[in-house]
Amino acid sequence: MRNLSEAEMLNLNKLLQAETTAISKARMLIPVIDDTELKRATETSILTCEVRIKGIQQFIQENNIIDGAEVH
Repeated sequence: MRNLSEAEMLNLNKLLQAETTAISKARMLIPVIDDTELKRATETSILTCEVRIKGIQQFIQENNIIDGAEVH
């Protein structure tokens, strides 16, 4: 695989940030949602975000995007 450009790396970072922010907000809303269907949809959305994050993490790991020494 080719090396990612700085712009691609920034986009990957922003994508991860957006997904984690969406999960955090959805988790905070779950306790105050009274509608059963809306609560179920929110829980499904959380699971979907988690799957996307795991996919991005797998892509990063499999393609050696970051060095283990760079993670703090």
